[in-house]
Formats: sequence, structure tokens, C-alpha cells
Amino acid sequence: MADHHRSEHSPAGLSRGAFLRLGGITAAATGLGMAGTQLGPLAAPASAAPSVTRMGEVTGPGITSDWGVTSTDLGIPARTPDGRILAIFGDTWSEQGVGNGDWRSPVGLYADPQRPLAEGIAWTGAVGGDYAHQLVPYAHDSNPVSTILPSDVITLGDTMYLWVMVNHGFGNVASTEIWTSKDSGESWQRGGTMFDGAHAGGLMQQATWTYNHDDDHVYVLTTGFQRDKPIILHRVFGGAITDPAAYEPWGFANGAWGWGNPATPVLEGSFGEMCWRIIDGTWVLSWFNAGEGTVDVLLHDGPTANLHTATRHQVLHNAPWGGESETGVSQLYGGYIVPGSTLDDLHLLVSQWNTGTGWPYWTQQFRVRGLA
Repeated sequence: MADHHRSEHSPAGLSRGAFLRLGGITAAATGLGMAGTQLGPLAAPASAAPSVTRMGEVTGPGITSDWGVTSTDLGIPARTPDGRILAIFGDTWSEQGVGNGDWRSPVGLYADPQRPLAEGIAWTGAVGGDYAHQLVPYAHDSNPVSTILPSDVITLGDTMYLWVMVNHGFGNVASTEIWTSKDSGESWQRGGTMFDGAHAGGLMQQATWTYNHDDDHVYVLTTGFQRDKPIILHRVFGGAITDPAAYEPWGFANGAWGWGNPATPVLEGSFGEMCWRIIDGTWVLSWFNAGEGTVDVLLHDGPTANLHTATRHQVLHNAPWGGESETGVSQLYGGYIVPGSTLDDLHLLVSQWNTGTGWPYWTQQFRVRGLA
């Protein structure tokens, strides 16, 4: 997610820069930090803190600029059907600084799957060849689409599925779509509308999903794209992932939780970008906790586990510009799990954007050890 020199506003008058500064980022950017924040309804943090290493930028000049990906964010990675790693990025510009150069979203970069994650991600190419093309053609700043942002990508058999949000003014999600690729991400077909932006009370815009081989279901956590809402849960058979009518909500009704009940929040809070994966038999949810300005990791034992009592680690937190540390990152967001991660060696892609200057605007890799 990114700003543009022509400051675009949602119907509520919220600029892109103001949107990103919501949820605790302003406090970090001004040096207030995280002192005094409360856990509220979220899960209790784990007693033993994991070890976190900042491995550095994976996008930016001299890293991804050869593919026209100089300024970008997000980087949602998945294993392709042919075994590579494909990361999907959001608003992208060909020159340094937000708003400079050719604007595209989403774009994709391939990484070497044989390179150990501990040595850092190494990109090998882009969707589109020598230059990272927008995955599907559409015009930015047109009426009514301003930008289309990726939410999560999943591989089922020989097909990759990408959940995207169609923005009519930034932060105003008009609808969601699922795009598909049958050639390991080299080309994409744009799907029709999945859910209107107001569906489920506006809680089915931003999504993350994971596939459970045991029951052939894809489990989907969703929230709004305003960083001030809780998350809800649906499930869908893998073969019906593009059928909106096939999504079954999980909710509380008549004194009990059950499938088919109206969707009920499974975890309260202010959720930003999310990533849900099954690692070493453990369900792992990482997300940008906008309420506390942190990147959190939640460990639980199944899709319907009580997330309020699951083990939670806050692995990164906001820090003022000029006062960063190994775990203190100014104006951070995102937090996507890289394929090949384990509970003992988890790798996250985390975005950073200085909304005051428009640079840096990039994605970094972090290594988290000791979650197990």
C-alpha cells in the first residue's frame, strides 16, 4: 500500500499517508513508542521471547530495480506449482520514492528456492520477464478503480489463486476478486467480483488463507482494510475457492460456535496485513497489529482454536526514525511468512514506508528463531 503525489482521498477524506499512520504508527514516528500499551482482548504473550534478526532490505535500488521494482511494499510469498517462490508486491514504482516513475500493482518477483533463507532471499526474475509487468492490465487513478492491492496468494495443485482488493479511493474497498494462474504465476486471469466491500459488515475485504490437507478445506481469515476491525473465519472446499456461495462462516449462535452460523469475530483487535500458514503441524498467524504498532505471531492448534488463549509473540514494534533497533522498525506493516520457514527458523517479509518523505518504501526480511 502506498501513497501517490496526487494525494488521493477516500470518501471519508482519508489520505493514503493518513491511513498508514493510523493504528499506532504515528506514535512510533514521533518517538512515543509503545510504552503503556495494553494487550486488551488479544492472546497473552508468550513468556520466552524469540530471537529476532533484521536481515536487511530485499527490495530497492540495486536489489530489485533492474526489474523496474525500485519502490514497492508487501511481498506475499508462496511456493509455485513448479517449485519456485513467487512474491506478490503491492503499489510499485520504477524510480526511487513513492509516486516516481511507472506505477503498477500488483507485480511479482521470483526467488531462488534452493538458497537457504538464512542467507537472504535472492530474486531470479519477474513476472513479465526483464521488466515486472502488472499482473493484469487496468488503469490506475481511473474511474472508479484507483489501485488493486494483493491480500494473499495460495497454491492448490497446478493453480495459484490471488485474493485482491479493488480500491475506489484508498482504503475504500469496493469489492474483492480472485485471480488465477496455471503457469506458476507467469500469467494471470482476472476473476469476477467475489465479495462486495460491504459484505459481512465490511469484514471480508483483506484476507489470508491456508489449506488443510486433512479435510480438503481452505480456511480464510478476513477483516476490513481500515486497520480498525477484528477478524472473522470462513472455510471453503479447495475446488470451490472461486465460488462465493461456497464459503461457510464460523460463528457463535444459540450458545455455541458452529459452521453455518453468521460470522462472529474470532479475535478482536485492529488488524492490518495478515498471513496464515500451517508450519510443522502448527497453525501460525502473523499480522500487523495496528492497535499496538507491532508485528505479532500467534501459534494455535487448528482453524477453530480459541485465538484469545493461543500463544502470542510480539516480534517487532514501531520505533521512531533515527531510533531503530533489531526489533524496532519505523512505520512498519505487513509480516508475511516465507515458504521454507520452520517454527525454529521463521522468516518474515515486513514493509516500511516513511510517509513524510516517500522514502524508504521497501520490504525487509526478518529472521525469528525460538518460536518452538
